[in-house]
Amino acid sequence: MASYAKAKIFYISIGFWLISGVESFDAWSNHRLTVQTGGSVIIPCHYDKKYTQQKKYWFSEIDKTYRNTSEENLSIIDHPDQNLFTVSMRNLENEDTGLYYCVVDTEGNLASTYVVYLKVQSAPDVSVVSSSVSGHEGGDISVQCLYSPRYQDKLKQWCRYKDQSCYTVGRTDTSQNSSVQISDDDGGRSFTVLTTGLRLTDSGWYFCSVGDLQVPVQLTVTEPKRAFTTIPATAPSDSEADIAMISDSKPETDRAETHPSLTAASETVNTEIHSSTDEQNKSDVILVTCLLSMFMLLLIVTLVAIVTWRLRKKPAFIISEFRR
Repeated sequence: MASYAKAKIFYISIGFWLISGVESFDAWSNHRLTVQTGGSVIIPCHYDKKYTQQKKYWFSEIDKTYRNTSEENLSIIDHPDQNLFTVSMRNLENEDTGLYYCVVDTEGNLASTYVVYLKVQSAPDVSVVSSSVSGHEGGDISVQCLYSPRYQDKLKQWCRYKDQSCYTVGRTDTSQNSSVQISDDDGGRSFTVLTTGLRLTDSGWYFCSVGDLQVPVQLTVTEPKRAFTTIPATAPSDSEADIAMISDSKPETDRAETHPSLTAASETVNTEIHSSTDEQNKSDVILVTCLLSMFMLLLIVTLVAIVTWRLRKKPAFIISEFRR
């Protein structure tokens, strides 16, 4: 089984050269990436959306090997929602310079979707300050592309991988998007790409291109963050107080016409207040009545006690008078 797999890889490799031939050379000559020694690079491999469920491979002409799993210095991640997979290569050395293929398994047949020649240099002829930039929708981003002196007079472009659309330094025709501006600094040996009014659809992979060399850049556009601020409570100004007084002096009919919902709520509150007041009044009447009844009862008991006491005392006085 292992010998069969090796034989299949060998014949497929031979097939790349026999079938593609000079056409493969023309293809990869337009995709030459430069990377600094010891550095890293992320290469996007686009494919047709009908291959989202198929296996993807990274093929190296150096060791004639297909890889579709991550290793120590290699990561292969599929992004089916974007119709691409990315290949991350780390700790690159001069011996990693060579030809590579992005390959998709199309129902048993391996098809190359992207061919790139990777050139590892101690001082890359073309590079970028940052290979990953991000911004908010409606905002701006800036990308600085660097080049060596011998590439100073070469064609400089900012291109998108997805559709290979490019913006060229020095061109001002109407075919280019006015939101993308490219300015070249010959003295600083760099050109700057400024994109204004970012849209969510601008997210994707781009590359700085100088002559026949390229450097990939990932652009991420996110929705703007919504800011919530707390306004501290303050005393109303004189003008606000006057407005409140005028509002209070308006007839109830005007308020009802202007804010019917507030009027309904106010009537509900008033009804509850009146109901509570009536119950309180009833309680007060009952309490007063009870107190008056107790007072009258106490008064009657007191009068009865006084009369009884006087009647008992009077006969004794009469008897003493009679004895005299």
